[in-house]
Amino acid sequence: MVAGTAQPAVRSARGRRASPVLWLLAGAAVLPSLIPIGLLVWTTITAGADAGGIPVSRLGELAASTAVLVVGVTVGAGVIGMGTAWITTRTNLPRRKLWATLVSVPLVIPSYVGALSLLGAGGNQGALSQVLTAIGLPALPQIRGGWAAWAALTLWNYPFVHLLVTSVLTRMDPALEEAARGLGASRRRAFFTIVVPQARPALTSSMLLVALYTLSDFGAVSLLGYETFTRAIYTQFRGRIDITPALFLSGVLMVLALVLVAAERRGRGAKVLRTERPARSPRIVTLSLRQRIAARVFMGTVVAGALALPAGVLAWWAARGITDNLGSISVGAETANAVTAAAIAAIVTVVAAIPVGVLTVRHPGRASGLLESVTWSTYSLPHLAVGLGFLVFALRVAPFAYQSLPLLVTAYLAMFLPQALGAVQSALRRVGSHLEEASRSLGHRPWVGFRRVVLPVIAPGMLTGGALVFLTTMKELPATLMLRPTGFETLAVRIWSTASEGLYTRASVASLVLLTISAAPVYILVTRDLE
Repeated sequence: MVAGTAQPAVRSARGRRASPVLWLLAGAAVLPSLIPIGLLVWTTITAGADAGGIPVSRLGELAASTAVLVVGVTVGAGVIGMGTAWITTRTNLPRRKLWATLVSVPLVIPSYVGALSLLGAGGNQGALSQVLTAIGLPALPQIRGGWAAWAALTLWNYPFVHLLVTSVLTRMDPALEEAARGLGASRRRAFFTIVVPQARPALTSSMLLVALYTLSDFGAVSLLGYETFTRAIYTQFRGRIDITPALFLSGVLMVLALVLVAAERRGRGAKVLRTERPARSPRIVTLSLRQRIAARVFMGTVVAGALALPAGVLAWWAARGITDNLGSISVGAETANAVTAAAIAAIVTVVAAIPVGVLTVRHPGRASGLLESVTWSTYSLPHLAVGLGFLVFALRVAPFAYQSLPLLVTAYLAMFLPQALGAVQSALRRVGSHLEEASRSLGHRPWVGFRRVVLPVIAPGMLTGGALVFLTTMKELPATLMLRPTGFETLAVRIWSTASEGLYTRASVASLVLLTISAAPVYILVTRDLE
């Protein structure tokens, strides 16, 4: 992840030194991000290669299975996302805007909800099996294993690629492609020599997001029975007094995540192409009848698998529970817990992001850049490893915080601070420092000027960051599973626990409630201008 650079509008702030209070507030906001990194690094260094009796061969098996899944999902999501982005932006396929919306919506579906829909579709009692047997066909087998995990993580992660690549494709200057075609290049050659290099930064960044998500995924691989580092970590942690093996595996997983980030930065290249929106729209490719049919089949298959399948399966199981008069499918308490934790986390994270954002935008330098890098490093770590790090911290350093809501919110702050920070930084860069200077010239103290002049202007950006943190906190599973107070179940925990027990009706009701609540922050995110 790469932090943004200061814009000319704020360079005048470099002449002043940041106040000690600002540094203190920013340091306090970033401090939670250091806890999991420090503990995991120390454990990995001191534990040895055979920590807690884990043989090297076992590490090799976990590394191989995890790598296969990460590579498979990243490539699959990259192909699908690039394909949907190209079709919806650069071809004359009818109803492109509708298709673009449909292929973007699956982003709000957590992978464990997608895994639940696959489990609820197959088997003798599955939704699709019931349809097939009704028309005289055999029922589907239980959908589990490596290929099911690949399908779940690919189908509900490709929107990362689609959205980022779409933004680039709509801003490309058509003159470059037209020049290449004028020199005799075929459409395919122009695509790979002109379009792909310009889309490369967005493509590699989005594929990094997919790879990190796959590397850290716990819910989908756990429900679908595929062995990866995250599943092994939870197995080592659950029911054991000595959690050193789990810590060691988390440290290894952290190293793999940081290697992925370093590889992405190297693969992106030193030169990143940046262009403003061109005066002319990119050239639209006219599809032949055969190509139009193929595009519709491709888009329809993606939408059916990523959107229609989970919606239909979840609705079928929920309706079945209502028909059977199951009185124990209420998720009122879990909904209240999830909304409360997510709302508190969103408010705390946005407030914490303000001093860090002011420091990095108004006073850029090595020290402020280091603070920002720490937040992004923790953001790239698997949530299971972060949760385990905070758990060990509570057991060894702060036992009074063990299984408390403040500890859970602190973990959310460490994991999701960059989401709020990016929105606050973007809003601050649109506010010239001359407004603060004018406030000071009128005799106002810096804090008073910031509160009266700057804060109202950046409020929309803060709302956007808060909505993003709220959305991701609502869906977060592994850290919540480890750190939540006793009896404090969220919708994500309810979905995972009931699906693990085969109680698909109860899990489906919780999933539908989660997706419904997620619609509000998603609406804020898509209607706010983040640029």
